[in-house]
Parts: sequence; structure tokens; C-alpha cells
Amino acid sequence: MSDDSAWKPDKAQKMPTFEDIIKARELLAGIVRKTPLQSARTFSGLADTNLFLKLECLQVTGSFKVRGAFVKVSKLSEKQASHGVIAASAGNHAQGVAYAAAIKKIPCTIVMPQNASPAKVAATRSYGANVVRKGANYDEAWEATQEIAKAEGMTIIHAFDDPDVIAGQGTVGLELLEDLPDVDKIYLPIGGGGLAAGVAIAVKSKKANVKIIGVESKAFPAMKESVAKGSLQSTKKGYSIADGIAVKQPGKLTYEIVSKYVDDIVLVDDGSIVKTMFLLMERAKLVVEPAGAASLAYLLSNGGKAGRKDRVATILSGGNVDMYLLGQVVSKGLMQMGRMLKVFILLPDKPGALKSVVDSIAELSINIVEVEHDRLSSHIPAGTAGVYLSLEMEDEKHAHRLVDFLKQKRIEFKVVS
Repeated sequence: MSDDSAWKPDKAQKMPTFEDIIKARELLAGIVRKTPLQSARTFSGLADTNLFLKLECLQVTGSFKVRGAFVKVSKLSEKQASHGVIAASAGNHAQGVAYAAAIKKIPCTIVMPQNASPAKVAATRSYGANVVRKGANYDEAWEATQEIAKAEGMTIIHAFDDPDVIAGQGTVGLELLEDLPDVDKIYLPIGGGGLAAGVAIAVKSKKANVKIIGVESKAFPAMKESVAKGSLQSTKKGYSIADGIAVKQPGKLTYEIVSKYVDDIVLVDDGSIVKTMFLLMERAKLVVEPAGAASLAYLLSNGGKAGRKDRVATILSGGNVDMYLLGQVVSKGLMQMGRMLKVFILLPDKPGALKSVVDSIAELSINIVEVEHDRLSSHIPAGTAGVYLSLEMEDEKHAHRLVDFLKQKRIEFKVVS
């Protein structure tokens, strides 16, 4: 394998320039969409600022990742292209690389961990990639990727720590400045740092006074800790619903760029992300993945932080959500908003006992979504029946009315969730 055949993690890499991002945009012309920048009155009110949404969730392949992947694949030499490309990914990067390789007619292998979502595996294969399932997690898949690349002379397309990939992601920043030239602040998600690095270079090169704020998961604050301590730091363990930014260690190059250009890094929790995903579906009719909703989630959970008069853009970076997870998000979102309540009621095991309660609940204009009886559990006394009711209501005030009603009727109950 020649020296230039694969990505070298220890090799010093040149920081991409504004001119590199301009050239990247030329390469992407006709390949990716210029995604909309949408004024968001509802979310502006909730975040107490003047808010605009950059909809990369509507991008080709469902994520900004395709930008960097295509730029990198486009710049391969003939020899590199002939050997093919390989990447380790369980999600958006996999689809971006597979899509880029298909357009360029380059052989492509994607190594995905055994626990990767079947939907994401199928989506990656649909672009013509050879999917190899290796390892119990991303780290093991990454090790396998390096071994395969070395054995077969394939070029590794790294998800974020590559100057061409960063330049490609920076085109998001160019579009944002074109559509909102007087933007004051930009909030965007940070995982490995490719998007933050590219956007920061693009924006700061044109308007140095624009503030760039990265948003990381509280469970994976590796970039924030790295910048604070002045050297690369790793997150040893953690879990986040936002797997797209659940990165244990940022890249060397992205860390250098973020340290230089990004003004602040803040953290967001999973609960805020779930609530934001729910609100985006209900209020904006947008399906956004957890990592893609992270920066908006921070703004909504910290209303007023961005400044009431500021023009603030937030990047919704992807929209690829597992359908099973989406169902959970809807249920949990309803509960967080006080619009779904599950209660356990203990009633005499006699005809008409449940009907009396149900009729009274109906008078409160509360919709009963699900009823589950329990007579056999050890905590249910003989002669009684336990009933779980899943209830849909307007808001938290409506829920309080229900609780007050049950207390007035001296009904033995417990709020389950």
C-alpha cells in the first residue's frame, strides 16, 4: 500500500482554509442541496430570541455528513480510487460515504458494529456499499476498518478529522451567511468536531464578530474538556440518545480548529433533546434525529441565553431516526409536556366500579388511550382489581384537574409516569 493510500491518524494535517471551503462548494454543486434557512417564530418565543433553523435534516442522505464525504472522495487520486474507500460508521457518515462512492463509481466498504440499527444498515446498502458487520461497538468497528484498509490498500474516509471533510462541512456555514448575513450567533452540535470546525472557519473568515457556540451531550463532553484543559481528552464511558455526537474523543485537527475559532461549548441532556424532537415534529412538522436537535434543545432549555435581540441560527444537522426510537420519543415527549399520564387505580372488583371512574374521567375531556387490568399480582388485595390507565390530556393543568378529581372521589391511585 502506498503512503498516501489511507488516512493516517498520527500524521500532522493542514488546517483547511476559507478558500478550501469555496472549492469544496464548487465540488458539491449539483450533488447536495442548499438546505433552507427557516425563520422559527414558535421556537423564537420558546427560546426568547430571534431564531432561524438551518435544515440539514432535509439534506441528501438525511445529514450534513454527505458534504464532507463527497469532497474527500472527489479528491482521491486515480490509484486511491481504484483501491476503493472504507469507513467505520453506524449511521450518517456511512450513508454519506456510500452515496459519494456510488456517484464516483468507486468501490466502497462500510464497517458497522453488530449492534447497528437494521434500518441504517439497509439504508447504507441501498447506496451500493459493501457492509461488513464487525465488533460489538464503534471502537471495535474502527479497529477492523484500519485492518481491512491496510490489507486491501483502501483509503479510509474519516468521519471528521480530515481537512477535506472539514472543508465540505464548512459549506453549511457559507450557505448560512448568504441567507442570514446579519446573523449574530450560530449554535451547532459537536461530536468529533467536523461540522463545528468547518462552519467556524467559513463564518469567522468572513465575519469574525459572529459567535459560534458548540453544543455537546452532557454524557460526552470530550471537546469541551479538551478545550478547557488545552489537550485532547477522552470520555471514558457514558450513554446518550444522541449517538451522532456521542464521541469519546474529538479529532486532533478538529480540536485545534475548535480551540481557535469556536467561542464557547455548552452541554445539553437527553431529556431536553427528546422534548425538542417532539416539539419539532408537532410544531414544525420536522423529523430531526437526537444529535441534530441538540443545539436547538440547548436554546429551548435555556431560554434567553442567546440574547433577546440577537439573530440566532441553529443547525439541525440530521434527520435519520430509527422508527422504534421515534415512537419512544413521541410517548416520552407527551409525558414531558404533561399531555400523557399513566395512573394505577385500585378498585373494588365489582361490576360497574371501573365504568363509574371512566365516565367521570370522560367528563373532564380526558382521552383514555389504554386500559390494563391486574388482579393477580401480589400487591393487589383479594376482592380488588388494579387498573392501569394511560390518559391523554391538553397540558399539565389538565393533569392536575384529574389528580384533584381522584382525590375528591377518595379513589386509591398512584401516578406511574
